[in-house]
Amino acid sequence: MNMQAIMKQAQKMQKDMMNEKNKIDEMVFTGSSSFVTVEMNGKKEITNVTIDVESLDKEEIEMLEDMIQVAVNDAIKQIDKETEKRLGKYTQGMPGLF
Repeated sequence: MNMQAIMKQAQKMQKDMMNEKNKIDEMVFTGSSSFVTVEMNGKKEITNVTIDVESLDKEEIEMLEDMIQVAVNDAIKQIDKETEKRLGKYTQGMPGLF
């Protein structure tokens, strides 16, 4: 294979990777824990937090903080899993690219 063909193949792979990454960035991931639901986009930005206030007493603020943390971490794990699923074929042997 000549150098020009290798470069063309690398450019195609880069374009395919960026297309997949853009798809992930536009997806919405929902993490939940008890009475807290957090929505994030694929860029790991929180877009919505929902709290079921009927399930919450004023004394449960500390627990609410913990539930938000669990829900956010759950959504981040889903984003990481989707990213690995879609981009892992491009990054085999090169961990940590995304």
